[in-house]
Amino acid sequence: QVQLVESGGGLVQAGGSLRLSCAASGRTFSGYAMGWFRQAPGKEREFVARINRSGDSTSYADSGKGRFTISRDNAKNTVYLQMNSLKPEDTAVYYCAARNSYYTGNWSYWGQGTQVTVSS
Repeated sequence: QVQLVESGGGLVQAGGSLRLSCAASGRTFSGYAMGWFRQAPGKEREFVARINRSGDSTSYADSGKGRFTISRDNAKNTVYLQMNSLKPEDTAVYYCAARNSYYTGNWSYWGQGTQVTVSS
């Protein structure tokens, strides 16, 4: 079992930046690939970014390429999402998730989410 707790959300103006954090507890954090997802009001949850166990492989949705950076610190059991040049359409609840494989499989563990609001 892995427990995930997100933090770092808030209200920011368009063009600003935020860094989200996701702290993990329970089983060995470094044994899991990690991902970030988001869900805007009235929309389905969508993939944002993922990172492999060691942190040397990452993947992004087109919406965040060039603006978002996912990283992890296995010594701190934490995964981050640095978001720059934020747009109003980035407004959503952001969730982190964990799964065994970087490439495929269900995301087995989820955090409770953190709200990001970008004002125009």
